Amino acid sequence: MRSDERMIQAGGVELCTQAFGEAGHPPILLIAGNETSMDWWEDGFCELLAAAGRFVVRYDSRDTGRSTRFPVGEPGYSGEALVHDAIGVLDGWRLPRAHVAGISSGGGIAQYLGVWNADRVASLTLMSTTAVSSGNQHQELPPPAEAVSRSFAEPLPEPDWNDRDAVVEHMVATERVFAGGAPVDPDRIRRIVTRAMERGGGMASAANHWLVAATPLGDRLGEITAPTLVLHGREDPLFPYPHAEALAAEIPGARLHPLSGVGHQHPPPALWDEVVGAIAEHTAPL
Repeated sequence: MRSDERMIQAGGVELCTQAFGEAGHPPILLIAGNETSMDWWEDGFCELLAAAGRFVVRYDSRDTGRSTRFPVGEPGYSGEALVHDAIGVLDGWRLPRAHVAGISSGGGIAQYLGVWNADRVASLTLMSTTAVSSGNQHQELPPPAEAVSRSFAEPLPEPDWNDRDAVVEHMVATERVFAGGAPVDPDRIRRIVTRAMERGGGMASAANHWLVAATPLGDRLGEITAPTLVLHGREDPLFPYPHAEALAAEIPGARLHPLSGVGHQHPPPALWDEVVGAIAEHTAPL
């Protein structure tokens, strides 16, 4: 069962949210990564998680989807605001506590929640991300693969953000870079991006996410008490697999689950049973 979209006021912005499943089931909040609306948590994935007995909430981060947009290049907010927005979504759904699953920068937000808002977090699932701590312990981790590094140094040419077809093909090309050696279904990416644009309009302001950051947590990841699952693609070119091993080592009791044939991307449908199974087991009531 999928709810209608619900607009929530949080931190001076309006956030678009949506839920799947029965409200009485254990809640799980899904947090997307940079530049991605909640559409990237695909309906089929959310429905599968709901069928496992979870109440699934997804949302558009500010500057994506139908949530509040800011001028391109002028976000007017900090990385901390993105963390507080997640709490605002929980408040809007009257959820005093929830399991939290975040991917990429959404996994970073989840780490902050685990430290700053431990009372609101039943468990953490950290996907395709790296530790938001800082210090010498990370200096030896492998850097992004050459293709990704080049994409930051010499980004793909920007499309005409008013030309839907051009934007869609730009996102497909970007997905190929971040998938590393993993396969990409271009038609699937086209469907996701087309839906995101039909639902929320243009995507140019989403780049604001790259301009904000929260203060690193230092050595505080060791304070996380929520049971933690680290899901990470073995083909991830942005955060090569040793990043997952280092992240799991920093959080007491964290479990590491590798995903074969996955890069820095939302798991493809072929992996949904494995990923949902791992999350369902991790979030099962004691």
